[in-house]
Amino acid sequence: MKTVFDQTEFAGLKAKNRFVRSATHDGRADEWGHVTDKLMHHYVELAEGGVGTIITGLANVTDRERIIPGQMAIYNDSFVEEYRKMTNAVHEHNCNIIMQLVCNGVQNKSKNQGVLWVPSVIAEDTSMAEATEMTKEDIEVMKEAFTKGAVRAKEAGFDGVQLHVAHGYLLSRFLTPYYNRRMDEYGGNTENRARVVVEICRNIREALGADYPILVKINCEDFMEQGLTFEECKWICLRLQEAGLSAVEISGGTRLSRANEGVIRRVTPATESYFSQYAAEMAEEIDIPVICVGGHRNIDKLTDILNQTKIEYFSLCRPLIREPALINRWEKGDTAPAACISCTKCFGIETRCIFK
Repeated sequence: MKTVFDQTEFAGLKAKNRFVRSATHDGRADEWGHVTDKLMHHYVELAEGGVGTIITGLANVTDRERIIPGQMAIYNDSFVEEYRKMTNAVHEHNCNIIMQLVCNGVQNKSKNQGVLWVPSVIAEDTSMAEATEMTKEDIEVMKEAFTKGAVRAKEAGFDGVQLHVAHGYLLSRFLTPYYNRRMDEYGGNTENRARVVVEICRNIREALGADYPILVKINCEDFMEQGLTFEECKWICLRLQEAGLSAVEISGGTRLSRANEGVIRRVTPATESYFSQYAAEMAEEIDIPVICVGGHRNIDKLTDILNQTKIEYFSLCRPLIREPALINRWEKGDTAPAACISCTKCFGIETRCIFK
């Protein structure tokens, strides 16, 4: 029988257990995205808490875009040494750390200087008042920025990188018919809408070699009209696997998703692990590990999912904001459900859950 505390390995990366801290905007970097003492302490605390692998908060790969306040970044070489100190500190606790790479697009309300890139400007969408529709030159700049960001992450000691292709951020919007209405090779059918993500994955693989872990976080569905469908998601993940992807984290939803079908959902005992059915089906389709995120609260349920499906890893966000040492608690025998009550008051706030 498999357990959530099994030591495992994928793409050469050894993990002391099957728990992953899912990427979460931490709000602890400085105004330019650089490491602060708060950010360093945050990741060391997570590592001390027992999770086997940390995926960082979203790190912007280009200085052309506006940076979300407190967002991490890796758009030039000045970040490498400070991140190396952070990865070294995390590794002291036998914990992996993977950097999530992102372009924000219009998923950003900051007033910083920079563009708000979108695949297509949609007149009726009021969130696009200041948006800039990407030219092919912009797309090439973005692709290069992701590749250079991945190279810097490896130099800084990160154990892998994850492309953020979920939740309405820029790469996610390329996949979504509602947001992507382009008439060139980057719009239209599923293959064209996925083209930029596949090309970025392939470019990073060529730059970093055959063995470096490359992950993607992707929506199973957008749960909205004219959204990405699960059948399209499965097709895209197969293409990414062919391009050299190492593992897939299955999430879902955007800001336009139907009620309680978005990124952040209320969780009850009946609705725990709400993306697990999608993740289980994905695990039957592809040959690389699947990480399931979304509403995990009960270790017994996770153990059942592990043994009844091909899902190999479980990632958590809000439970580790509420209890950074949750994994240690479970491993020591206190298997009461996570204390997180899904109030979402932590969403967009740098401080830990106020209900301590």
